[in-house]
Amino acid sequence: QICFMVMWLLIIFNCWFLYIPYLAWMYLDWRTPEQGGRKSTWVQSWTVWKHFNDYFPIRLIKTQDLDPGHNYIFGYHPHGILVAGAFGNFCTSYSDFKKLFPGLSVYSHILPLVFGCPFFREYVLSTGLVSVSRRSVSYVLSKQGGGNVSMIILGGAQEALVSNPGRFTVFIRQRKGFVRLALIHGASLVPLFSFGEIELFKQINNTKGSWLRTIQDIVRKYTGLALPIFYGRGIFQYNFGIMPYRKPIHTVVGRPIHVQQTPHPTPEQVDELHQTYMEELKALFDKHKGKYGIPEHETLTFT
Repeated sequence: QICFMVMWLLIIFNCWFLYIPYLAWMYLDWRTPEQGGRKSTWVQSWTVWKHFNDYFPIRLIKTQDLDPGHNYIFGYHPHGILVAGAFGNFCTSYSDFKKLFPGLSVYSHILPLVFGCPFFREYVLSTGLVSVSRRSVSYVLSKQGGGNVSMIILGGAQEALVSNPGRFTVFIRQRKGFVRLALIHGASLVPLFSFGEIELFKQINNTKGSWLRTIQDIVRKYTGLALPIFYGRGIFQYNFGIMPYRKPIHTVVGRPIHVQQTPHPTPEQVDELHQTYMEELKALFDKHKGKYGIPEHETLTFT
């Protein structure tokens, strides 16, 4: 919002010598979010991100080694409200990712719409985020030599609208594009489950059919953005505010599902691999839920 306001002020006050060159730069740089982005080690190393990771805290857990000679698609679950675990683990220098998985480089994919925002796009790109378009994911997975990871938050905006503490629902049944890309490029699939992600905020009641949910679904349909009305704690009190609750986030990286490269996969091959992925994700959740305070009777629901 601040970045849009700055651009409008530059236009209103006719500061053409500032906004014309920048808009020209945006035009020339338009494809960068689909071509590996432009991460900045300096931005990723800001001290604020250390405090960000320590606040919850955010921790990355490895269950199996990953061969840097292969390319991978990481499927991140659940979406939660703001996907704090994904950002802390894969977009900052204060994660254990490099130590746990040497030789791998992560490209975190988000909505292409974000990269249309003046000025803000430069900040987002500097943290290592790239577009989640098919072209962008294919660019990463087509890199030779291996060691490249496309990290995709598969539940998306639709899942964000149902995120609430204690509700373990992931939207994945109709999301098969990532499986098709894995087959086309021969990239291994790795499910991730971030325990604690849904505990950071609470949402205003927006059950299916309510006027709030109807508006949210309309906005999501036409923009791709979720607009959850959420709240957390205050800065000096724990009852109400915009700060996330201080709950530990443990992002568990599951075992890889090795994929045979298939340039022209059939629907049956996509469905079979998709089913295998869901089974692996459920097994990952069931195996580790007890370690992070989730009762044994809780199950992971696929929608």
